[in-house]
Amino acid sequence: MKTLICGSIAYDTIMVFGDRFKNHILPEQIHILNVAFLVPDMRREFGGCAGNIAYNLKLLGGEPLIMATIGDDSAPYMYRLKHLELDASHVKDVPGSFTAQAFITTDLDDNQITAFHPGAMTQSHQNKVTDAQNVSLGIVSPDGRDGMLQHAREFNEAKIPFIFDPGQGLPMFNGDELMAFMKLADYCTVNDYEAKLLTERTGRTLEQLAGEVDALIVTLGGSGSHIYSDGRRIEIPVAPPEALIDPTGCGDAYRAGLLYGISKGWEWQKTGRLASLMGSIKIAHRGGQNHKPAREDIAEHYRKAFGDKLW
Repeated sequence: MKTLICGSIAYDTIMVFGDRFKNHILPEQIHILNVAFLVPDMRREFGGCAGNIAYNLKLLGGEPLIMATIGDDSAPYMYRLKHLELDASHVKDVPGSFTAQAFITTDLDDNQITAFHPGAMTQSHQNKVTDAQNVSLGIVSPDGRDGMLQHAREFNEAKIPFIFDPGQGLPMFNGDELMAFMKLADYCTVNDYEAKLLTERTGRTLEQLAGEVDALIVTLGGSGSHIYSDGRRIEIPVAPPEALIDPTGCGDAYRAGLLYGISKGWEWQKTGRLASLMGSIKIAHRGGQNHKPAREDIAEHYRKAFGDKLW
């Protein structure tokens, strides 16, 4: 059975400014800001939450099915998905639009200025969960607002368990809408900042929100993660990374680990540790889809990190 990944397909154009923004942005002149940064170092990465999650789930041996929207410039990405043997049968082309993309400029202090164009992502509601066949698990990740609302309802109506993963899309929703997501979903995963925003907007504590789902997962960066389930808070340790290169896509790698563990019916301690490990493997590589461990490599990393057998 397949795991349906609803979310964005995007390009990430990453540029490096060989100086510090603070040397070129004058605080007293911020009201007439007009700056240009020379960025001789530039790369373009394949990204988007759906693309990244599916990539990592495939590494684990899962069966991801991507549901997303793309624009007229999507040919390189679609070629890549075909080459990776990732099922893109529910990736819909939206003529006259661009594929979603982020333009990120980073300075020497790792400060970032980002411009994000949603493009075809705003039409994600054109896809319907019911069009996908042989699906036993799903995830609603950052996407077009209407699409996220619709796909959550459709998963629930089809009785397909799914993870609500609001990510950077969380600010699009008010408290009532977020509570509606929580009541529809079987699982929810957020980072520590998103968890705080979720509690503020809903007026509920993490423990109260956890009562709405089978598990509420909160990632804490280098401090590990917490899984709230059955009235308990399970602490998941960090898997030590081989290097700290680029955090882009680490959250998506973590979510792939969650999906794999849930699909296998694993207990939360093991599922959370696999998720932690996938984020650790990713952070040692640039971009969201450039790490290429074999399944046996992942198992060996797991053994070294946690002293236990993965499969």
